[in-house]
Amino acid sequence: MIDTFANPWPPRENIKITSVRAITTAPEGTALVVVRIDTDVPGLYGLGCATFTQRWKAVQTYVDEHVSRLLVGRYPGDISDLTRLIGFTAYWRGGPITNNAISGVDQALWDIAGKRAGLPVYELLGGKVRAKADTYLHASGSTIDATIEHAHQLIDRGQRYVRLQISTPGGGGYGAPALPGEYPEAPYPNGWSARDYLRRVPELFATARRELPDNIELLHDVHSRLTPKEAIWLARALEDYRLFFLEDVLAPELWDRLPEVRAASPVPIAVGELTTSMTDAVHLVRDGGVDLIRSHISDIGGLTPARKLAELAELCGVRTAWHGPGDTSPIGAAANVALDVSSPAFGIQEGHVYNDATHQVFPGTLRIEQGWLTPNDAPGWGIDIDEDAAARFPAELSGHDAWAAGARRPDGTLEAP
Repeated sequence: MIDTFANPWPPRENIKITSVRAITTAPEGTALVVVRIDTDVPGLYGLGCATFTQRWKAVQTYVDEHVSRLLVGRYPGDISDLTRLIGFTAYWRGGPITNNAISGVDQALWDIAGKRAGLPVYELLGGKVRAKADTYLHASGSTIDATIEHAHQLIDRGQRYVRLQISTPGGGGYGAPALPGEYPEAPYPNGWSARDYLRRVPELFATARRELPDNIELLHDVHSRLTPKEAIWLARALEDYRLFFLEDVLAPELWDRLPEVRAASPVPIAVGELTTSMTDAVHLVRDGGVDLIRSHISDIGGLTPARKLAELAELCGVRTAWHGPGDTSPIGAAANVALDVSSPAFGIQEGHVYNDATHQVFPGTLRIEQGWLTPNDAPGWGIDIDEDAAARFPAELSGHDAWAAGARRPDGTLEAP
């Protein structure tokens, strides 16, 4: 009987995968999922990001119970064949659970490839086209003054790009402290109002342009809550403030309307954080919906598809701005930066300042210095995991469920989170 799980051709070297497993940890309170792939070569293993914070247990089970048996005994150099195998054996393809599992494997195999070659991953991708990746961080506050003060603090640390978010009415606002109970006579007093949001955001950016240095690039995240007409209205209201980009103006269910929004917008449009397949992301780039593609690369399957997407973006005149907040593990952040420094399509990189506990769990975690991220020069990602330290920060179910359940309009209708 033919063993269809065996190597389909003779491997170039006699190296075998011996185990595939998911490791979960939460050194900042946010669940992170990392896949570790071991080989029969002593000390040769790889790490990859599979973080789907909101449903991390599903990814963990997928890796441990379904993926492992497909890969043990295989040659780790056949990255594309192994990751395609995971997708095809599931039959129903795509989605964040499957793709994060694939991503963890994909990135771990790239890590192994770099270690075998003695090269950082970015050199396996063709080497640098820039020295470092510029980043943006998030400034927020319950008032305009508080947000501007936070922005000044980030600028003093060397940031040239700053995303500005301000509290808007209700407990379902995004990116800034909640302002509960602003609609006491409404059926849902803690609701969120698009009209009040649209009124306050231009006021924030008018103040920012008066009070922040003129050379600072400003960004804003809508978080997918507007209609196409509201998105165009906001973009035009922000025209004078020269935003670097306006992010996620429409929910994914309305992405077919993005080309008309982008055509009418004087502000660059960045979308893609919620892409859950390579196909979704390709449509955004190819069909004229975005100026910057924002995919969370583990949600589209890892480094391999993201590399292809970056090349498509380059051909289509679109830039990359990979998703990279605290629910991206340090391994995922390293994958982002490897793409950033090796792709001509790079636009900007979302940054995150990891806490000390994360640096203990993940030795080699990248640090933002004067606004810049620099990839490690060590082979692979140059990042390890201390599993004893990881175990001191067990992952819990995501708090996102409770927040999203409270994101409602004043009449009680659920709003896109």
